[in-house]
Amino acid sequence: MPSAPSPLSARNPAVQHLRRLFGRRRSRSEHGQYVVEGPTLVLEALASGVEVVEVYLDAGAPGGGVLAEVVMRAEERGVPVRHLAPGVLGRIADAVTPQPAMAVVAGRPMSLDELVGQARGGMVLVLAGVADPGNAGTLVRTAEAVGASGVVFGGASVDPLSPKTIRSSAGSLFRVPVATSPDPATAVAVLRDAGLTIVGATQSGDRPFDRYPWPDDVALVLGGEAQGLPPGLLGPADVVVSIPMAGQVESLNVAVAGSLLCFEWARRRSAWGYDSARFPARTSTPLT
Repeated sequence: MPSAPSPLSARNPAVQHLRRLFGRRRSRSEHGQYVVEGPTLVLEALASGVEVVEVYLDAGAPGGGVLAEVVMRAEERGVPVRHLAPGVLGRIADAVTPQPAMAVVAGRPMSLDELVGQARGGMVLVLAGVADPGNAGTLVRTAEAVGASGVVFGGASVDPLSPKTIRSSAGSLFRVPVATSPDPATAVAVLRDAGLTIVGATQSGDRPFDRYPWPDDVALVLGGEAQGLPPGLLGPADVVVSIPMAGQVESLNVAVAGSLLCFEWARRRSAWGYDSARFPARTSTPLT
């Protein structure tokens, strides 16, 4: 009986490729691949329609449990499973508590035209400079929860396929159509031409968000953590809404504010007879 292959060391070319994908946006773009970190998300990827290229496991991690399930699901899909020498995954992730599993997945964000061509109205979330991967991933998760048609990462926004963004999305990035656009103003113009109402959000908007009669088809534009909505996007907006607040609070975290606005849009659609048939459950990968 042949012996099992030796675990891969940090010098192995496949491991070095994994490290570059994990840490460099340029490498992810060049190769059309990204890294999924942690056994739970690896299972999410294997269960979704994304193309999982390889799975990597820490040879020093205890077997059984969720890791055994990862191996089983990978084998069912014909995905190679490779073991890394103890500690190698921890050095790749540079985490205090490294995860015992990673996967390389093939895929890139859509172009803006592709997203618009696929979307059938509804809500498109536009992130204009949301730089924190935790906020961005949370907003993608919210987008899935309200049945949004997609999310556009514009301008200086974080890479949607960075490991931290994917982790914060809790797997929603495997299912929600995501596009990138160098210029948020261009994205807004394209979405307006596609028939969406442009709704901006600032702390001193034209009207409170709960007094605005949200239409069916909306592009909700959210600014970055430091500067908020760029001035250049205030003019193109059809309306700018705000969230009234008590006390001395000046603003909310962008993920909190964006989630509140998304669910208000969803609530209004439900009240107006929202047709869920227009937004069936997504079973195929949005990343190409």
